[in-house]
Amino acid sequence: MKRFKAVSLILLLIVPLFLLAGCENLTSRANTQDTWSRIQQRKRVIVGLDDSFVPMGYRQKDGKLVGYDIDLARAVFKQYGIKVDFQPIDWSMKETELKNGTIDLLWNGYSINPDRAKKVAFSRPYLRNRQILVTKKASDIKNLNDMTGKSLGVQSGSTGLTVLDEKPKLLKDKIKNKEPIQYDTFPNAFIDLNANRIQGILMDEVYADYYIKHQQNSRDYRTYVSKQLPMESFAVGMRKGDKTLQKKINDGLGKLQQNGELRKINEKWFGQDSNYLGPVN
Repeated sequence: MKRFKAVSLILLLIVPLFLLAGCENLTSRANTQDTWSRIQQRKRVIVGLDDSFVPMGYRQKDGKLVGYDIDLARAVFKQYGIKVDFQPIDWSMKETELKNGTIDLLWNGYSINPDRAKKVAFSRPYLRNRQILVTKKASDIKNLNDMTGKSLGVQSGSTGLTVLDEKPKLLKDKIKNKEPIQYDTFPNAFIDLNANRIQGILMDEVYADYYIKHQQNSRDYRTYVSKQLPMESFAVGMRKGDKTLQKKINDGLGKLQQNGELRKINEKWFGQDSNYLGPVN
């Protein structure tokens, strides 16, 4: 009996190790394989997104998913006869979801930066963006220095959070407790900004401009652009092994630019006079 218990205990210790090793191997394969042939066979590609990120990808009141990146992704894969399925994810876990193979792409106002480049491969950039500070006019905060001692909101896993950490003297060292308050979505940050629980939000300009424009109290907000905050580029994120998928997306974006379809999508979402018109070459 004792021998049986000892063998059982050893098995209990060993089996989880084999399972863990198996999971790690599957994850490793998902991160290094070129999956284009599989995507072609199933005629479906899965895009991970934060479905509250206006105007890139978000839910309308009727629940319909719309947005700039929604239109762009569908236009690219329509060229290959492939349907795009959009999967809402926890944006702070986006690279993990991609690595684990639960999604094929990150296509949702995804900015190129060195830290992300260590984890994923990028498509060619297709849209300009930058981080800006959003405040309420009533707070009389007009620049980054005015945020000294004030509470700042930022989305978890966002480029804004990365910028704070990379350039702490610019803003992070000034704010209350030298740490921002993190939110899962920007709408939740705006709720606290309106209630004066925070005094500013560091966020994407494309989001801020579109969101504020569509609010009834749009005149209550102030946006501040600092030359110290670098310009960014949006691109599609994918696993490093997906070389063919990367080429297909790049070629697809190029064709949309050549045939004028990209210009139409830009005008639909940002207007003809927008600063965002045209891809970054």
